[in-house]
Amino acid sequence: MHTAADLKDLLERIDRRGYPAYKDTKGAYQFPGYVLSIDHVQGDPFAAPSKISLRVPAATAGFPKDLYRLPRQRRALQEQLTRRLGQLTARASGQTRGSGHSGLMAVSRCGQEILDRTACQLDPRTGDLLVRLEVGFPANGRTIQAKALEKILFQLLPQCVQGALVYANWDPRVLQAAARLAEDQQALRDQLPRLGLCAFVANGSILPRASGVSSLPMKDSVPFRSPKELEITLDLPHRGKITGMGVPKGVTLIVGGGYHGKSTLLQALELGVYDHIAGDGREYVVTDETAVKIRAEDGRSIRCTDISRFINHLPNGKDTSRFVTADASGSTSQAANVAEALEAGAGLLLLDEDTSATNFMVRDELMQRVVCRDQEPITPFLERVRGLYERQGVSTVLVAGSSGAFFHVADHIIQMDHYLPRDITSLAKQAARDFPLPPGPPEAAESSQPRRIPKPSPAFGAGKRVKWKVLGKDGLSIDRESIDLRCLEQLTDSEQTAALACCLLHAQRHLLDGKKTLAQVVDALEALMDQNLAALCDSPANVPFLARPRRQELFACFNRWRSLDI
Repeated sequence: MHTAADLKDLLERIDRRGYPAYKDTKGAYQFPGYVLSIDHVQGDPFAAPSKISLRVPAATAGFPKDLYRLPRQRRALQEQLTRRLGQLTARASGQTRGSGHSGLMAVSRCGQEILDRTACQLDPRTGDLLVRLEVGFPANGRTIQAKALEKILFQLLPQCVQGALVYANWDPRVLQAAARLAEDQQALRDQLPRLGLCAFVANGSILPRASGVSSLPMKDSVPFRSPKELEITLDLPHRGKITGMGVPKGVTLIVGGGYHGKSTLLQALELGVYDHIAGDGREYVVTDETAVKIRAEDGRSIRCTDISRFINHLPNGKDTSRFVTADASGSTSQAANVAEALEAGAGLLLLDEDTSATNFMVRDELMQRVVCRDQEPITPFLERVRGLYERQGVSTVLVAGSSGAFFHVADHIIQMDHYLPRDITSLAKQAARDFPLPPGPPEAAESSQPRRIPKPSPAFGAGKRVKWKVLGKDGLSIDRESIDLRCLEQLTDSEQTAALACCLLHAQRHLLDGKKTLAQVVDALEALMDQNLAALCDSPANVPFLARPRRQELFACFNRWRSLDI
């Protein structure tokens, strides 16, 4: 390993030379209290910034073990360090100027949800820290400005390390609060199954967001307050007693007039699969971590998916137990999304009438009289939702604003009235007696996904370079093919999309062998991420900023990869 003095000497030698001379800086250097590694050097000042990493031993970092005793506490601590480092590097960024990305300093930009990231990884056994950053190596045109890089690496960066990665420079109360919140959130999640709940929303939670493009809490919004019929009080290790609405397992309907908060409540439940930072307003909104938002998705591809629970006897004679299409309709896409969510292990389905295919959800009595049942291949969700729970234990939370047919099959009915929930189960059930449902079909036999075995593609063979690109949270491009992820509404960070791209690449190169099922491939990817999220990358010296996706989004991404041979 080189010393910091060696790096300073090298920078003096290459000053004013052509930009490619920066490649000579690649390597590890011992600085006071940490090791700086220059892992990847950009090709020119206009290319993606260079990647560096910092290895800070526990003797320097000094974070007490009680801050990362539990996995959720460790994630919360890593999130705190990343945020503080991001603030400090943002202030330092641009203090040295030049062409292109010269002088840029950046780390992951964290949102309201707490995610496992490659930007900051704390070893729970040793307490050592590994932190990754991007730095734009300064240049004037394509001429090296070594003095400017020296200022970044020897002055600005050490200040950032001291300010963010050394416990002695933190207010201990801030980190203790984050650790205690994480432990409380863990305790809250652990209690849901025992109490027969699929979700919990604490009184006082702020559910609305500032705008459609901001995940910050809305100012002056109405705090959530549980209806008395669903109100429960739980005991948490640090906060103590907490009261709120428990959403029981089964079928729960959320109704109400337009703009009264129905979709806002559902969206909070969608993202309740993640922990949230203090001050978000949804810190104590927790949902079954396997929950999947289901919606119609016109035009998506479907391969070998069993949708026979909902669709049968197609006029073209297609087999719906192994359904295949390159351009699904709204109803077939939503049927496939349900089947694939069950394959991914979902214990809770979340649906909003606004983003669902009407003919998939319900058929009224008049339509059934005009178009006879034996002429309609679609069995609506209304007639299958109870069986999903009673036979498979899969709960549903559904937002409905126009169809009261679901009153008959719901266990609990919540009306949002001026952003506050009311339990109207008895009232709605009584009114529903005057509008009986026509007889439904016999309950479908429990279906199971066919064994889907993805095959490797020669395009991803050993030694072949494959380009990939993240398109925000909307999708990714891999080997010139775009994968549309816009309908995966529980993806909350573009770094999760980047991790999905790495998962697809890793699977093609190391896992797909024509023998493993898709479920086994996903199992292997999850086991790898459990060990180290950065292990998804073949090049340990060029690890991008990644955030861990859930198992459910992994399945969904594979299912939307059109060129994947299944």
